[in-house]
Amino acid sequence: MMRDDFKTQGMRRKLIYLVREKGITDERVLEAMMKVPRHLFMDKDFLKQAYTDAAYKIGNGQTISQPYTVAYQTSLLDVKHGDKILEIGTGSGYQTCVLLELGARVYSIERQKELYDKTKVFLPSINYRPKLFYGDGYKGLPAFAPFDKILVTCGAPFVPQDLISQLRTGGTLVIPVGAGKLQVMTTVLKLSELDFETHELDQFSFVPMLQDKEWGS
Repeated sequence: MMRDDFKTQGMRRKLIYLVREKGITDERVLEAMMKVPRHLFMDKDFLKQAYTDAAYKIGNGQTISQPYTVAYQTSLLDVKHGDKILEIGTGSGYQTCVLLELGARVYSIERQKELYDKTKVFLPSINYRPKLFYGDGYKGLPAFAPFDKILVTCGAPFVPQDLISQLRTGGTLVIPVGAGKLQVMTTVLKLSELDFETHELDQFSFVPMLQDKEWGS
């Protein structure tokens, strides 16, 4: 396995500076991203690409998300230490680790079996230990609900009602919504069992969240 040395830490510092320059102001999120060695989540031949602000393919038709996108979504979650967070779409596990660095208790679902098997072994090898599950993200994890926050890291054609029902009152869901190539980043604040406050923000492009098919982040 590759190491995290002065060179990669310096590359990561430049990346974080770039993400900050693009408008991310949550220093806690930026500090958490500085602690996660992104190059370890990619093939060793792509060291330079690991520290550019772009998404890259990780196999199985999936990508490791663009750092700016990770920072944007994480900032919207407003993670507090000890928050119980459900992540839909584990993918490479990079976003998962950023949440862990913020002190969250992370429950993450991956629909792509090969990615799930790989990430379940890889994350503990670099000292990250979320609770990982293989399953359908549309259904969430009702047995472990309620969650303080829910983060969806793939493009959903609609907001799944099962996820809303697993959010505690006062909790926040962050989800990219849209059936086309672009999705609208959407936040849903659960005010009560019947009342919600929804905000539509910027457009992004995510791999699709497909029911009963293979998907991931």
